[in-house]
Amino acid sequence: MVKPLAVPAVVLSLRTFFTKRTFFPLNPETSFFTLSPKPPNPQPSSEKFNMPSVSGQTVCVTGAGGFIASWMVKLLLEKGYTVRGTVRNPGKIETQTCFYDPKNSHLRNLEGAEERLTLCKADLLDFESLRLAINGCDGVFHTASPVTDDPEEMVEPAVIGTKNVIVAAAEAKVRRVVFTSSIGAVTMDPNRSPDTVVDESCWSDLEFCKNTKNWYCYGKAVAEQAAWDEAKERGVDVVVVNPVLVMGPLLQPTLNASVIHVLKYLNGSAKTYANSVQAYVDVKDVALAHILVYETPSASGRYLCAESVLHRGDVVEILAKFFPEYPVPTKCKDETKPRAKPYNFSNQKLKDLGLEFTTVKQSLYETVKSLQDKGHLPIPTQQQDHESIIRIQS
Repeated sequence: MVKPLAVPAVVLSLRTFFTKRTFFPLNPETSFFTLSPKPPNPQPSSEKFNMPSVSGQTVCVTGAGGFIASWMVKLLLEKGYTVRGTVRNPGKIETQTCFYDPKNSHLRNLEGAEERLTLCKADLLDFESLRLAINGCDGVFHTASPVTDDPEEMVEPAVIGTKNVIVAAAEAKVRRVVFTSSIGAVTMDPNRSPDTVVDESCWSDLEFCKNTKNWYCYGKAVAEQAAWDEAKERGVDVVVVNPVLVMGPLLQPTLNASVIHVLKYLNGSAKTYANSVQAYVDVKDVALAHILVYETPSASGRYLCAESVLHRGDVVEILAKFFPEYPVPTKCKDETKPRAKPYNFSNQKLKDLGLEFTTVKQSLYETVKSLQDKGHLPIPTQQQDHESIIRIQS
């Protein structure tokens, strides 16, 4: 068993987190404790693989039961891939590393799942479990990551888990790893000019994230840099997708953080909306973006995955027009301040690969319908013809 390196106390006190975990050790020279505030832009791989036909390919999707990953599994199965999905919590029926978990039953119901989907028990901090799941795969989609503002649950697990996946992928000699990062690794820079076009060259300022205790964005940034560093050291071809706030229909039965962002405006829990802007993208587009960059031999570097940037006031206005039956807030929380302006961004790299983005209006509509279908939002006795509204407003 490999023992973890000592954790410096300079950043976080996380020793108790590792008492029962096994993971690939951090390299002291490249650990996230010493990352530069703005890592250099990743360089495209000099060697491009020739992607064989999909038929017979086996890929691993980490965190397969998640919002984005579930759609990824669905699309991969529809395209003919054989999929190994890693999930964390064991089910009642277990056979070695593969099992049936009621929380992930939606994956079992996907078309092609019976023939070509295997769910494997794995923990990002347990290197051996990842090695078993990834061994024999042609590619890896690493989507699993903590989603929390708690530094003990976010930062170090994300970094070490990412390193473990890259090392396991290197041992398995996979053709490519597609890593799910975030807009949180891109935009958190207080010195960015309002006129700057946010694109793949932008990185969040780590010191700013730490000083503002934005551990989610900090964790996403350092985990992505860890992926680039480890991939370079191990000779693994990595491509990164940086999604913004993801909306759209749920496949999984449980709520996720980004969809709650919409739900709170419909169930009465939010009485006002913030004077702020947010970038949005549909979950189906995010899943397809991952597959596109995996299948395109020339794909390299980062890919910003965003459809539009809206003020929160625009979001609640769309929701109120589509679903007037719900108590959508109409008052801005801090309306005395100047209205926040959307920032400029570029999603041209993904468009160049042929991705056609779903409009934010359509995505918002499908999000709400999904919340109703899954029982997370009561269905009013009478509803307007929302499909007609969408056609009129498109």
